[in-house]
Formats: sequence, structure tokens, C-alpha cells
Amino acid sequence: MKLVFGRKFSGGIIAPIGYILCPLSWWNDLILNIPLAYLFALPFGLISKSLFRPMFMVGYILTNIAGFLMLHYGVKKITCPCQEEEIKKNHKNLVINIILSVIYTLIVCFLIKNGIIKFPTEYFK
Repeated sequence: MKLVFGRKFSGGIIAPIGYILCPLSWWNDLILNIPLAYLFALPFGLISKSLFRPMFMVGYILTNIAGFLMLHYGVKKITCPCQEEEIKKNHKNLVINIILSVIYTLIVCFLIKNGIIKFPTEYFK
């Protein structure tokens, strides 16, 4: 009984954190993922300005993927033991979520390419 409660408790903590990081919530990019990606890219930009944009995109993708994986893993910990149908449904949802992540990433790439997101010193020129 204690093992089941611990698994469900940890899944209940991991899943909401994953939801906050993944692009399923409309507000998370502006409030969390873009700032995290920006902080991730900043040290690379200090090494070379040409590294800032690609590393920003890498950081953004990593936050989304981490969110999906945490959400998937947390829900799986809460709901298991899973039936075979539930496992297939979870995998299908994970694939859909990754596709959505790629779409959101393309939007961020557009923002970077058009100069809306730039290295900090470029905002003050």
C-alpha cells in the first residue's frame, strides 16, 4: 500500500510540473519556456553571439520535450498498472504532443528569424 501511495504521490508532483513545461497550456511559453530557453542560451551567447539563436532554439525544444516526458511519466505513475489499451493511448498522445511541440518550435523559430527574439544587447541598439 505504501509503495502505491508513493508512486501516485510522486506521479502527482511530476505530472503537473510536466504540464507547466509542455506546450499544452497556452500561457507557458511566454511565462516559462521562453525565459528558460533564453537563460539556457545566454551563456552560449556570451561565448559567441552566433551561438545565441541556435542554442535558444535548443533550449526551447528541450523545455517542451522535458515537459511532455514528465507529464507522460507522471500520469503513467499515477494510473498504472495500465491496461494494454491505455498504454497504446498514452503512446499515441505522446506522439501527438511531440508533433505539437515541433509546431510551437517552428513558431519560435519564426520569431527568432524575424528578430523579435534576440540577444539582450541587441535590444538596446
